[in-house]
Amino acid sequence: MEFVRARVTNYRSIDDSGWVSIDGITCLVGKNESGKTAFLQALRKLNPALGANGDFDITDYPRKGYARYKRVHSAQPATAVSAEFRLSEEEAAEFGELASSRVVVHKDYSNRLKWDLELNHPSPGEVARRDVEGRLERLMPLFAYFDNYSTMRGKIPVDSLLGRREGDLDDADRTFLALLSVAGTGIEDLRMQSDYEHLKAELESAAIGISDELFEFWQQNKQLRVDFDMSLADPNDPPPLNSGTILHIRIWNDRHRVSVPFDERSRGFVWFFSFLTYFSTLEEERTNDLILLLDEPGTNLHAMGQTDFLRFIKERLAAKYQVIYSTHSPFMIDLKHLDGVRLVEDLCGNGTTVSGDLLSNDSETVFPLQVALGYQMAERLFRAPHVLMVNNPSDMIYLQVLGDIAASDRGARLDPRWVLIPVGSADNVPTFVSLLGEDHSTVAVLMDITPTKKERVEELTMDGKPDSTDPIRWVEVTRVRDADIEDLFDPDFYLRIVNQSYAGVLPSDLTRTTISGSNPRIVERLSAYFQQHEIDGGEFDRNRPAAYLLGRHSQLRGGIDEATVARAAALFNRVNALLPLDGAGSEPSSLHRTRAVA
Repeated sequence: MEFVRARVTNYRSIDDSGWVSIDGITCLVGKNESGKTAFLQALRKLNPALGANGDFDITDYPRKGYARYKRVHSAQPATAVSAEFRLSEEEAAEFGELASSRVVVHKDYSNRLKWDLELNHPSPGEVARRDVEGRLERLMPLFAYFDNYSTMRGKIPVDSLLGRREGDLDDADRTFLALLSVAGTGIEDLRMQSDYEHLKAELESAAIGISDELFEFWQQNKQLRVDFDMSLADPNDPPPLNSGTILHIRIWNDRHRVSVPFDERSRGFVWFFSFLTYFSTLEEERTNDLILLLDEPGTNLHAMGQTDFLRFIKERLAAKYQVIYSTHSPFMIDLKHLDGVRLVEDLCGNGTTVSGDLLSNDSETVFPLQVALGYQMAERLFRAPHVLMVNNPSDMIYLQVLGDIAASDRGARLDPRWVLIPVGSADNVPTFVSLLGEDHSTVAVLMDITPTKKERVEELTMDGKPDSTDPIRWVEVTRVRDADIEDLFDPDFYLRIVNQSYAGVLPSDLTRTTISGSNPRIVERLSAYFQQHEIDGGEFDRNRPAAYLLGRHSQLRGGIDEATVARAAALFNRVNALLPLDGAGSEPSSLHRTRAVA
């Protein structure tokens, strides 16, 4: 059976989620307390795996209508979850009575299943209908739920666990019992006995098998292993750890040669190992299809660890099973498959809704998506072989506009292999150069840099060794001592676009005389003038004239004089000269950092 869509109603924070389409991998994105967990737990109760409780309790009904519903509960149990499934061709052939391969099942607060079926025979009879429903119920997929509370504990009170009934077990207990199942043993074998070594060997063999699969996707630290030991309880420990036999699960770190209790350190590893233990048992014992419900998976994993787990979901889990997981982490969102993302929002007065509409206006809900997209863009930039750092987006605009003019006039413009990154200011250059790592052939810095920053950048080489003999070449485009890209323009032209972009803000048009001063950089003189006269909050926004020029460059380009174009062409030629001649991304081997001033 393929899970097609689901709807949760009258459950905790959810009045009506609406019908939610389900893909091979479905990602529920929403902020904390939005209702993601409630949605997954309602699905779990449809047909829970490994003996978990599948009953809806009347106290799960939304509080705002609880008193009214309690009075009619017995006679009119409310529906809590509905699901639509599609039968495979083989399954449909076994159900010749069905007119459609799609069936819908509902579960209400009486904990009975009700099927919406369309049968071929107009009056099939009640017995025949119940027979079809019973066969469908036996075929229905199992829903396996796993969250942070499902991870194994570091100390297991064997006698206490042995004495509990199935209904008294929590998810952490079930995960541990799953480990015993993988090991081929049972809880009754854990009492102190003479065959201790045999029991330990079974547990360690199971742990090794699970760890081997884990390390196919776990790239954070492969020096870890799971150890087991047994002892009599310490009477001074809190119950139930104060009596009987205690099984100790510990994590050994080969790098540091120490062990720690399983649930006290390496939380990411503990979660991943526990999930694989649980999942291994599901695979061994399943007789039906599986729907995996993962609530905030990998919360304790490093960002790169979450990326590893996302790969595990795609390559290992989704290859066989449908997966529905919730997250508010941008690193758990697969941007290549945004069609599988569902936004979960708790709307005032309407409760939780789940939607595939990614054009949500709620900034907090879509924030993980925005961060994920931003991270992807940054990652692509940082992987580019040839990087040119500039101050601001305005620099990128001027390089584009001047490049178009210079290319038509002199055939000179920035080589398209350059990837431009606005870094904010020269203060950020050393950090950005360090972050670029060793995957770049050429890194150039196109901005004014103070002597102190220049010295710091010169210490940075491709391999990060300050004592490297690899020279850093600085290219002077003009003879001006200090300059910004804006100083490529004739001052009168630049003041013209400043005046036009600030029309209605400036008391009068600015001239060279108005902003006269000793600083050779026109942007710095404008900044001082705006601050002195408290214009536009005392801040000159250098991006504003650039945006104005970009929007009207076809009309304004005629005002850019020949000297400006010549300076721009010289800048492009000098910077392009740093790139490999053959156009490949692997040469030259040295790192070039260029200071281009105008």
